[in-house]
Amino acid sequence: MPREIHWTDAEEIAFQLLEKYPEIDPLTVRFTDLHRYVTELDGFADDPAKSNEARLEAIQMAWHEEYQDAQG
Repeated sequence: MPREIHWTDAEEIAFQLLEKYPEIDPLTVRFTDLHRYVTELDGFADDPAKSNEARLEAIQMAWHEEYQDAQG
């Protein structure tokens, strides 16, 4: 079983999002979709209502960094 992840685990979430959605440019994802992607990850164990714009933005930026690294 994957380890539990929470809204504050932006780096781990970003890594998992890149693995699950390698073709998606994170900067094109709306926060409503990002919220859904995160809460659907294996191991997500936080309260979906504890999300906020700052947390989603941190996740999106971390995901963007991972995405850019993967692009070479």
